[in-house]
Amino acid sequence: MTSILLAIVIGAAFGAVLDRIGASNPNWIGRMLNLTNLHLMKTILLAIGIGSALMFGGQMLGLVDVGHMSVKAAYAGVFIGGLMLGAGWAVAGYCPGTGVVAAASGRKDALFFIAGGLLGAAAYMVTYPTWKASGLLDSFAGGKVTLGTVPSSKFDGLTALPGDVLGLVLGLAFIVIAFALPDNLVGNRAIAQPAE
Repeated sequence: MTSILLAIVIGAAFGAVLDRIGASNPNWIGRMLNLTNLHLMKTILLAIGIGSALMFGGQMLGLVDVGHMSVKAAYAGVFIGGLMLGAGWAVAGYCPGTGVVAAASGRKDALFFIAGGLLGAAAYMVTYPTWKASGLLDSFAGGKVTLGTVPSSKFDGLTALPGDVLGLVLGLAFIVIAFALPDNLVGNRAIAQPAE
């Protein structure tokens, strides 16, 4: 029961942060994708960078157990699904998480997005045997692998580079990029506050 309560509290806090930075507003997503307002992109890069630096730095210091690391298997369906998710995010202005946050904040269009996502998931479940038979779900490049080799993990590395160091360096690079990016790359539109 404690785990469920903790998950609810963390989920609510994460949702509040997503709403506050504008990730639940499709207009902000559109501005980010057409490069007229990079506030949200900079926030996403900063969050990924800090998370990566803390996780891999924590693993190097022995503060984070490598056994908790999970890696998604590499297969063609993941890449196709990622492209579909990106296209849907661009068209709808929501990804699954931000759609739920937008619905919780009162956006009625997000309810239609969620319904469409559930229908899409149901269609995938019904047609799963066909997708499985197509070979799109067959692992390649070793299946569950990491870019670098992470000591004491159960996953192989695609390269002999030390995975912890690589993850830390990439995380720090994302942080630097987040601060180095200008507010926009197209036009001179003024940056408004994210919450509307």
